[in-house]
Amino acid sequence: MREMRVLRLVVHVRTREPVLLLGEVDGDRCLPVFLHRGPAEVIAAGRRDESRPPLPQDVLLPVVTGLGHHLDGAEITELREGRYSAALVFDGGHRVPVRPSDALAFAVREGLSIGVADAILDEVGQPVSDLFPNGADAPPDQQLRDFREFLDDVSPDDFGRPGGG
Repeated sequence: MREMRVLRLVVHVRTREPVLLLGEVDGDRCLPVFLHRGPAEVIAAGRRDESRPPLPQDVLLPVVTGLGHHLDGAEITELREGRYSAALVFDGGHRVPVRPSDALAFAVREGLSIGVADAILDEVGQPVSDLFPNGADAPPDQQLRDFREFLDDVSPDDFGRPGGG
């Protein structure tokens, strides 16, 4: 399992679907994840902040804590037939399967770790330099232009198998 960080949240030009770009914390690969709109809006809202109204999912963490447990993070665990599987990871290593969009939204909202299975990155991970020729630390407007150029030529099906085939 590789630890990931959020690089950008963008909208795919052709499909108008939200895409979260995750990058390796200790590496050069990244992974685009097409999202459902609701979780994308949660990710766009960012970390939970007591000064803003709570979202419906914000009830989960107090419930888990009240039951004497804690949530450790989210993992994208498998890629099968072009679809990711994911889980929320609780103390003691207990995993609860959830939609990848929901797992990522919860991780971002709560500031939790995000992991991606090595096999997924080996299969469909992209070098950051392919998406951001000017580097991941380039100004956001340049990164957005670079990423839009990449997304112009890609669809969700391209991430099902190497080479899009």
